[in-house]
Amino acid sequence: MRIHHLNCGTMAMGMVDHCLLIETRTGLVLVDTGFGLDAARDPRRFVGPSRTLLGIRPAEHETAIRQIQALGYDPADVRNIILTHLDFDHAAGLADFPEATVHVYGPEFRAATAGRTLAERVRYRASQWAHGPRWMVNELDGTDEWFGFRTVRDLPGIPPEILVVPLPGHTRGHIGVAVDSGAGWLLHAGDAFYVASEIDPVAPKTPLFWWTFELGTVVRDAYHENRRRLVALNRGHGGEITIVNSHDPDLFARVTGNSVRSVG
Repeated sequence: MRIHHLNCGTMAMGMVDHCLLIETRTGLVLVDTGFGLDAARDPRRFVGPSRTLLGIRPAEHETAIRQIQALGYDPADVRNIILTHLDFDHAAGLADFPEATVHVYGPEFRAATAGRTLAERVRYRASQWAHGPRWMVNELDGTDEWFGFRTVRDLPGIPPEILVVPLPGHTRGHIGVAVDSGAGWLLHAGDAFYVASEIDPVAPKTPLFWWTFELGTVVRDAYHENRRRLVALNRGHGGEITIVNSHDPDLFARVTGNSVRSVG
């Protein structure tokens, strides 16, 4: 199973929008979409005022669809998309893959479509799924575990080497995606942490700048608890698992072996 690391969006402070493209026996799986063609062409509608606050500069060449084409693949071969959550910087490219099945964790789907709080009504942009995606809503069922974390397994159309790992906090239904590459595990933890120092196995630390991002956390206690668990996971199994996230450019560079770039 081959994994490509894609930077699907450039933001302030050098932040990236780290997505995964996974080659499987049954087609391509995309983990998050980053900013899509719509966001690049009409950022006011598809990103909103956050584009100024976060220094977001959607560019067509950084979209997942263009990078997939640059790798020599047909975007129609992206048959499944797994979303860590439905924030605009993670799901704004859904419309570029209208035939793909979109896997989303139940609590996240309900939070995004019901808009329970003002903050949730602001953070989710329904324009990103106005085309009517093929939703596949998954729920936590049973007691399957992965290194002490409960998991959602047996996702329709997804090989068993790919697992959904619920990591609520940043949003109600935020998840990570664990992938058994055959040469070790990769955990894409989404926005469960912002920079690598936060899950350092020896001396975890959240820089002040990144601490301010926690103000947007929906369930603060769950967020802190899951980050603590990621520190423990990194401490106990760092040799077996590579943990990445969505926005740390240094982590992105580490797994691609190069400075920040669009195609890994």
